[in-house]
Amino acid sequence: MTSQVTYLGDLRCASKHVKSGDVFHTDAPTDNNGKGEAFSPTDTIATGLASCMLTVMGIKAQDLEIDISSSSANVIKTMSADPRRISKIEIAFDMKGNCDKRTQLILERVGQTCPVMNSLHPDIEKKISFTWN
Repeated sequence: MTSQVTYLGDLRCASKHVKSGDVFHTDAPTDNNGKGEAFSPTDTIATGLASCMLTVMGIKAQDLEIDISSSSANVIKTMSADPRRISKIEIAFDMKGNCDKRTQLILERVGQTCPVMNSLHPDIEKKISFTWN
């Protein structure tokens, strides 16, 4: 089992990672009857994409003996109605690491083939950008 999700009431859930015991909460967003006091379930999907991309780039960077620590991503998720769903995910990566243009391109391509990206519906628009410092 990967996780256990418990509905706490008042449109809030607690999600527990079984192996580590780590817990995070989700709330319904304010535009859908919620308080917006935590990530919404759809926020976790958009954020999970950025996290997954950074993780697989980190794996490749380790293989290439490059340190991309302190790289970060700003995520914007856009919802649509009828049906209510994620319509667009925008991610702006601020990449750290001393590497040439060819290696940057390799890492960017690896990121864009992460498992979450490959799992998202093709109708979701994805706008991904990278800035290397």
